[in-house]
Amino acid sequence: MSRVYNFSAGPSMLPLQVLEECAKDMLDYKGSGMSVMEMSHRSPVYDEIIKDAEAKLRQLMNIPDNYKVLFLQGGASTQFAAVPLNLMNKNKKADYIVSGQFSGKAQKEATKYGDVKIAASSKDANFSFVPKTDRSSFREDADYVHICFNNTIYGTKFPYIPDTGDIPLVADMSSCIISEPVDVSKFGMIYAGAQKNMAPAGLTVVIIREDLMGNAREDIPVMLDYKTMADNDSMYNTPPCYCIYVAKLVYEWILGLGGLEKMKEMNQKKAALLYDYLDSQDYYIAPVQKESRSMMNVTFVTGDADLDKKFAKEADAQGLKNLKGHRSVGGMRASIYNAMPYEGVEKLVEFMKEFAKNNPKA
Repeated sequence: MSRVYNFSAGPSMLPLQVLEECAKDMLDYKGSGMSVMEMSHRSPVYDEIIKDAEAKLRQLMNIPDNYKVLFLQGGASTQFAAVPLNLMNKNKKADYIVSGQFSGKAQKEATKYGDVKIAASSKDANFSFVPKTDRSSFREDADYVHICFNNTIYGTKFPYIPDTGDIPLVADMSSCIISEPVDVSKFGMIYAGAQKNMAPAGLTVVIIREDLMGNAREDIPVMLDYKTMADNDSMYNTPPCYCIYVAKLVYEWILGLGGLEKMKEMNQKKAALLYDYLDSQDYYIAPVQKESRSMMNVTFVTGDADLDKKFAKEADAQGLKNLKGHRSVGGMRASIYNAMPYEGVEKLVEFMKEFAKNNPKA
């Protein structure tokens, strides 16, 4: 078997141990005579899977009892509409920190449903840092404040949790969830597409404080109503069954390693290897300000678009896949999520050194 190192921003690598477990269960899950792909979501066997998945995630993230965990569909992008439809319901106001493309898309979507203010933005600096805020940055009567905690495209992450006082803080954590411990109680709601750190594409996880549900707009589509989904234990309709099963295995894998503290230690070690090399030379340029650097998505360029293309092509041939940067920014991006082994980053750094030696700049 020949496995490549997949640096894709998502869908991304899954732990080999999880993939092997999936393969073992594919034809016959625990004596059921069928795959999880085939079984009814109303069956006792699947009921045990989804309940165990929630219990494992609660354990992993230390989720307080007054928060609901929802397993939904539609990706994080669907939440760009679901959040204001559910939460912008008191003063019809919301404040957004725009620190990248996805927080910008979320802000734009929310303007359809109320008075939306950009409280802070780093757009003028090509999103090369996360803007600083304090409580005075936000309107006192905002129904919520929204952030994207880790910006996949630009390679930045919030180095702090914004102080919003009594205003609920909503965070899109799609590209950093379960990569390190986070105090869930500091957020009114967390949501994440699962295809970067949790599971295959198709599952979206929502963690929401109970008091924030039940006041949605009357014309909200039923599939976007958090209370409806919570009241039905994420079973209002057929959930993304197989993705939830894989997520459960991923949660178990991390718990087996030692939990999120150990996961953070492993991720910091990988990121340090790559950033330390970038900081030690002048062939590659790391555009993100150091205090805003992401541990999950590392961006860099040579400064020459043709060299960047050559880098991605030659890296691919060496089994270092999907290093081409997002089409909107170019350059290179190494997404080193939980499942990326340290050896993959070692091989990338070795390739970067060799490429720089063999391709001198004019």
